[in-house]
Amino acid sequence: MDIQTRVGREFVRRFGSAPQAVVRAPGRVNLIGEHTDYNEGFVLPMAIDRAIWIALRPVRGRRVRVLSLDKREERSFDLDSLHRRRSRSWIEYIRGTAWALREAGYALQPWEGVMAGDVPLGAGLSSSAALELAAARAFAWTSALPWEPAAMARIGQKAENQWVGVNCGIMDQMISAAGRRDHALLLDCRSLGYELAPLPPGTAVVVLDTGTRRGLVDSAYNERRAQCEAAARHLGVAALRDATAAELAARSGALDPVVARRAWHVVSEIERTQAAARAMAAGDAAAVGALMDASHTSLRDDFEVSSPALDAMVRLARAQPGCWGARMTGAGFGGCAVALVEAHRAAAFAAAVAPQYRAETGHEPAVYVCQATDGAEVVANCESGPVVAV
Repeated sequence: MDIQTRVGREFVRRFGSAPQAVVRAPGRVNLIGEHTDYNEGFVLPMAIDRAIWIALRPVRGRRVRVLSLDKREERSFDLDSLHRRRSRSWIEYIRGTAWALREAGYALQPWEGVMAGDVPLGAGLSSSAALELAAARAFAWTSALPWEPAAMARIGQKAENQWVGVNCGIMDQMISAAGRRDHALLLDCRSLGYELAPLPPGTAVVVLDTGTRRGLVDSAYNERRAQCEAAARHLGVAALRDATAAELAARSGALDPVVARRAWHVVSEIERTQAAARAMAAGDAAAVGALMDASHTSLRDDFEVSSPALDAMVRLARAQPGCWGARMTGAGFGGCAVALVEAHRAAAFAAAVAPQYRAETGHEPAVYVCQATDGAEVVANCESGPVVAV
């Protein structure tokens, strides 16, 4: 049973009638452009066919009620009494999205719903952004709000930054809001402008979950962010996005060597990301793969956010027939790698990499051959009866 059907049927069981809408918002994988988002640079993510789904209907009163099938619990909150909690419970992402919408001046109407998803938690595929954008889509539907992807992405980011307390950039929310089928997006993290980047013909994107999780990396993330900001100050630019490789080479001698390596990764990664988008537009899978390989080397050696598990997965992926390139993806220290693979070899690639990785590391991997999908949307629920679709 697919997830859309499941949430629709569970809605009927829980609330006694069919939902009036089903919304979905996807997770994402970043093909290239890591740790460039908070440096106001470029990223190249794609929305994947793993998502958060909510079957819902509007209700009277002011209370939002949600049953999570994955967590096997029901939570609720009052729209007129939004108070921060020191918790990263799943409901806080929905409550925080409501708060951010209210802060932006939107008048909200409540709803009740049933939620489930298949975005792996903690794997670097942005399950939190998918939840924020699914919640935003639900509120937009019940409250008749205009759906502006960039504006709603900022709502999701504000919820995560200021309500949940995670200092993320804008990439995850933006791709979940604005993804396009069969394409990645070259996203300018400063302006939030974007260009469509078609996947090269005959290729598939394979996400390789190492079965390891990042753990306590907030301090490492914050340290690298501070190092990037220090490098930008030294170079006299607003953000490393504004620095060139030549400028960095000329002035890096006065920088702490570690800070210089961090800056070199960001500056070179921004260049690689833009080059990858051009290669995708030209249908050049080999060039995209080579840039992904170079990105992983930079993340491992200059930014130092890889891990033995990620390095092993990338090495094994690259050794398979039909692999154009592979790299770690996400914040690092664990989670997932991503590979660009010849589509007709994707199944064999997945079947070969998983047991080799398991034998070498002892970790239990998960491998997903992914399709690029549309961003957050209202969909029809064909199992539980007609819904209002927009």
